[in-house]
Order: sequence, then structure tokens, then C-alpha cells
Amino acid sequence: MFGRSLEFGERPALILIDLMRAYFEPGAELYMGSRDCLDSAARVLSAARAAGVPVVHTRVAFGPGGVDGGLFFRKVAPLRHLVGDGPLGELMPEVAPEPGELVIVKQYASAFFGTSLASTLTALRVDTLVIAGVSTSGCVRATAVDGIQHGFAPIVVRQAVGDRDPAPHQANLFDIQAKYGEVWDEPDVIARL
Repeated sequence: MFGRSLEFGERPALILIDLMRAYFEPGAELYMGSRDCLDSAARVLSAARAAGVPVVHTRVAFGPGGVDGGLFFRKVAPLRHLVGDGPLGELMPEVAPEPGELVIVKQYASAFFGTSLASTLTALRVDTLVIAGVSTSGCVRATAVDGIQHGFAPIVVRQAVGDRDPAPHQANLFDIQAKYGEVWDEPDVIARL
């Protein structure tokens, strides 16, 4: 039967996925139309920092012409705005990294694919990933799927993830809860941290 529960472990890490200006800047092609998930992610980040939980930020950036983005770069036209270190690739001030917090630059949906994330979390003896960021149907889902495949219990914070459309957002939260991790409400995550 689908939907058994995974335990929230003893050594969590917070993964903040792609909370970049591209998703929150009105008029940008990737604009999501809401800042609610960003505000929630900032509250979860504050709780994680207060609890001494490791924090990892991700952002997307591509080399010249998207040379390192492969077919994904060709498929998703708005990614062209993330070539180099332009303003749309900046992490939002509400969740800006502090000294000592890792920022992983990625080119694909999963925070694990082609990055050092798995080895970093393993070295820290992390057992649980608290996941916030965008988009629910893309990078959040891909990271949750890869997280469980790497042996980490993914806990997606319902209010701290977002998408451009409510239908794929809700469908992917349903699917993550059924097969790949847990979907918790923000107050419960904060209390657990």
C-alpha cells in the first residue's frame, strides 16, 4: 500500500531549492505569481539556524550559451536567463546565505544530479532532508525523489514550496507523500526543528 510514513530523523538538514529572483520578479518568464512560499521558507530557515541545523542553498547557473545544460537547457527556453551570474540568478534577500552555509550551483532539476550534495550530507551524517523552494513539480520533486534514492528521508514543507499553477503543485505534493517522502505543514516542521 502507498503512503507509509517515514520518520523524521535525528540529523536533519534544510535544503532551500532555487529561491532565486527569477521566480519572484514580476515580469520574469519564470515568475510564479506569489511570494507565499518564499515567506514560509524564510521562517523555516530562521528555525533551522536557531536549532543549528545545516543549511544548503541551491541556485541554477549555466556556462556560456548553456553549454552545460544539455537537452534540459534546450527544452526550457526561460533557462537562457540563467546563463552566467545575472540578476535573475541571485538568491532572494529573505533567504540569503550566511557565512558557513553551502551554496550549490546546479544545472538540472535535482539538487543531487551532478553536484556534491549527497557526499556532503553523508559526511555530515544527515538522515533527513527538510525541503523548501521551487518549483514543486520540478526541482522540489526531483530532489525529493533523488533524496530517498540516496537514503535520506525527504520532508517537504507544504507552505514553503511553490509552483506556477496550483494543479501540478497539488498533484506533486500528493505524489511525494504517496511514494517519495513526507509532506509536513510549516508549524510542524518548525516545532520538530
